[in-house]
Amino acid sequence: MFGAKAWRGRSYDLGRMDLRDLVVAYATYPAIQTYAALALFGAGLAVAWGTWERWWLIAAAAVIATVAYPAVWYALHRFVLHGRFLYKSPLTAALWKRIHFDHHQDPHRLEVLFGALVTTLPTIALVTGPIGWALEGRAGAASAIAAALLATCFYEFCHCVQHLNYKPRAAALARIKQLHLAHHFHCETGNYGITNFVCDRLLGTYYATVQDRPRSPTVFNLGYDEAEARRYPWVAALTGSPPMARPPRYDRFATGNDA
Repeated sequence: MFGAKAWRGRSYDLGRMDLRDLVVAYATYPAIQTYAALALFGAGLAVAWGTWERWWLIAAAAVIATVAYPAVWYALHRFVLHGRFLYKSPLTAALWKRIHFDHHQDPHRLEVLFGALVTTLPTIALVTGPIGWALEGRAGAASAIAAALLATCFYEFCHCVQHLNYKPRAAALARIKQLHLAHHFHCETGNYGITNFVCDRLLGTYYATVQDRPRSPTVFNLGYDEAEARRYPWVAALTGSPPMARPPRYDRFATGNDA
């Protein structure tokens, strides 16, 4: 991927970037390029393997995969990424650190905001592939996976904007940014959605304003505090320092327009 050289050894701080900077960084990020390339490849396979008479089933597979995406993300975000079982094993501690703990410790580091391909690609394939296969065999599976990959690109861009030093002009985008920043800077046990908060509303984890819930003492360390680090030292050993209860740049973001 042509973006690999641009990203190698670099760290991007969304708190110091504008929208143009983000677009360039996003477009050159290898994982985003991989999602886009695989989505095009999957769409091509769906067309090659499908038949015109059953095109509506192939399209339905893509639609269902897209509609199911927010629910799958909610479940993974709430019960896996915010679960405490991954850091308790030396086999999964590094994985948890990479895919979520680092993001909450410093929510504006772009390189840990994006999901890791080693976890995202198998998850997308295993969740959406069977949906498409049940509808229209391999053509449906290819269509569903391609749609989920495109949804991932959309989610990742919105997620970047939510942490960017930028106030969206669109009211809907500004609102989901406000809700997501509350998840990061006020209380992490709610507002698990990224672009869609329907599951949060249905399952009682939605809060509209920071006044609706008390501030969480574990919003930045996800419960992996110094006591937990002594019991389960693997994440702390990889970090090289005790987990932060409050990141050093907290005040700058908490007193701005977006927090």
